[in-house]
Amino acid sequence: MIASVKGPVKHVGISSAVIEVGGVGMLVNIPASLAASLVVGRSTELFTQLVVREDSLTLYGFESMAAREFFELLQSVSGIGPKVAQSALSLMDDKELASAIAHEDTATLERIPGLGKKGVARLILELKEKVAHLSGGTTMQTGAAWRTSLASALMGLGYSQKECDAAMDKVSSELGSTAVNTPLSELLKSALQNLGRG
Repeated sequence: MIASVKGPVKHVGISSAVIEVGGVGMLVNIPASLAASLVVGRSTELFTQLVVREDSLTLYGFESMAAREFFELLQSVSGIGPKVAQSALSLMDDKELASAIAHEDTATLERIPGLGKKGVARLILELKEKVAHLSGGTTMQTGAAWRTSLASALMGLGYSQKECDAAMDKVSSELGSTAVNTPLSELLKSALQNLGRG
């Protein structure tokens, strides 16, 4: 894998740049915010990931290793490819994204082009616990908040309010008071199992 490129900037586009490395101009796809900060003729270093497809080799670049690692983490979510991951990092930096995911800020996450409500629900479900340490957040629910969070996740997956209420009642009867201290991912798994049985 090409982990980084360093050299003078030869060209800057809206979301890409050409970096000269050893006499070769390398086209790197970058977040729009990073593109705006680059200056033609000035040397820069980008941390990169090479995405290999049957018909293309595409290099994505970021200003920090943490941003590149977050780009890779986003793609671990089913349905999220490099273009959506890059769009996310164009809107927010990795810490802001981690905070939005950890705090289930669906309104902010739905601004990401190409993600949609179901994508946001999957993103929160699959990454909330993994990013909690990056945002200073917690994965535990307090009081009745777990019901609100679970209902939001289920409705994001296309279930009706009636189905959500029935599933939450079953989860509540199964877990009792321990639901408060159960991670959302476990609550959602239990709810989906109940909906499957229904």
